[in-house]
Amino acid sequence: MTFPPAVFGLIGTGVIGSGWAVRALARGLDVVAWDPAPGAAVRLRDAIDRAWPSAQQLGLYAGARPDRVHFADSPETVCDLADFVQESAPEDERLKRDLLTRLDAAAPAEVVIASSSSGLLPTRIASGCSQPERVVIGHPFNPVYLLPLVEVVAGERTSTSAVERAAAVYDYLDMYPLVVRHEIPGYLSDRLQEALWREILHLVNDGIATTGELDDAIMYGPGLRWAGMGTNLTFHLAGGRGGMRHMLEQFGPALRLPWARTAAPELSDALIDTMVDGTADQAAGRSVENLERLRDDYLVATMRALRSVGVGAGDILTRREARRYGQEAATWSEDEEVPAPLELFRCDVEPDWVDYNNHVTEAAYLTAFGWATDALFRYIGDDEEYRAEGHSFYTVETHINYLREVSGNGSMRFATRVVGLDPKRLHLYHEMFDGSSGDLVAATEQMLLHMNTVTGRPVAIEGTPAHALAAIREAHRGLPAPEYLGRIMATKGGS
Repeated sequence: MTFPPAVFGLIGTGVIGSGWAVRALARGLDVVAWDPAPGAAVRLRDAIDRAWPSAQQLGLYAGARPDRVHFADSPETVCDLADFVQESAPEDERLKRDLLTRLDAAAPAEVVIASSSSGLLPTRIASGCSQPERVVIGHPFNPVYLLPLVEVVAGERTSTSAVERAAAVYDYLDMYPLVVRHEIPGYLSDRLQEALWREILHLVNDGIATTGELDDAIMYGPGLRWAGMGTNLTFHLAGGRGGMRHMLEQFGPALRLPWARTAAPELSDALIDTMVDGTADQAAGRSVENLERLRDDYLVATMRALRSVGVGAGDILTRREARRYGQEAATWSEDEEVPAPLELFRCDVEPDWVDYNNHVTEAAYLTAFGWATDALFRYIGDDEEYRAEGHSFYTVETHINYLREVSGNGSMRFATRVVGLDPKRLHLYHEMFDGSSGDLVAATEQMLLHMNTVTGRPVAIEGTPAHALAAIREAHRGLPAPEYLGRIMATKGGS
């Protein structure tokens, strides 16, 4: 088998097969595919086009193009051209066995043939092959082009070399090849999902909960924890400093309660020791306190990521921030004097703003200044209602001067001035101060256009924001010119 593969072969181009195509194409490989269904070639290209923006967000390798896919006229042609063959036919044992027998007869001896089966035994589906030693399971998870897990399962006659070569190809595709050490129906992940699924069906069937309530029970709680530690290491932390052993001592008796329809095994000393030893290996010498810090950091990062798309715990975080700012934020009133400058925003350094030197990264300064601008928007009445009417400010230019470092455990406060204003443009100047020392650590100026979000064209500022900004500009007009306003980047003696 050529490694790294230049041509990735696909047999079957449905949801899973097309996902494999996108992952291979994004890696810069050529893809040759076959599917007997009428119109399969058109559907494959349409599926690639739909998924390509997601692949672009992850980052494409050199040469990656969605058009580097060729639709073959037979599975034999795929085997003749491909360096690695991935079968993704329907989950039917007889169909897969016959198809793998056909692929085995056509592919060069050195080519590994992998099946995307989600639960069939590799020994059985490879039973008609003359070279079953090169047949493995490579079970991916939908969407294949995003989720990295692929379970690699060997049959009774699969060679160690084939497992290693398949795992190497999946690693090359930026996946996480989890080698399942024992051939078992359903493998590992699907068996875990199946147990949860069956309990869901029982709860719905018994009228205990709705499907939405059960999804919420995962999305807002254990699902977030599973993203970074899975179940076992999470439960290791549930035992406090006593770890998994204390967790089993404390909660083990609950296994005898009729909480779930799936019966639990006896919690024997041997099983306890195995669980304790396994989670100790996972902890790899890290204390519970260290793991708790890691867990908390990835939970915050995960919720922030979900916030950007407005789902699950991310939506809760958005509402939390709106409540905080709504309770604490000042708002402009024509009956009150405008502070000069305005001090509308403070924040602590966020965990994901910190680099390897425990200093705030360059990009995080811009993020923090953006939040200070948002605070000004709230002050002037540029709120959800105003934006719903089709009005918004778009930043068109930003200059930042970095003056001092901000440490990872620090805080920031901001002073804001309106240094320029006309009917459609707003010129802001922010100063960032260290929350503890009071030192000026950065300054930025921003030029914003007031836009009609429906037409995408600049329009005059309206209503309360227009009156508020005019009052602020008048109050700030007499302030001394900011030190870093309008600076031009240049080297000495040059332009």
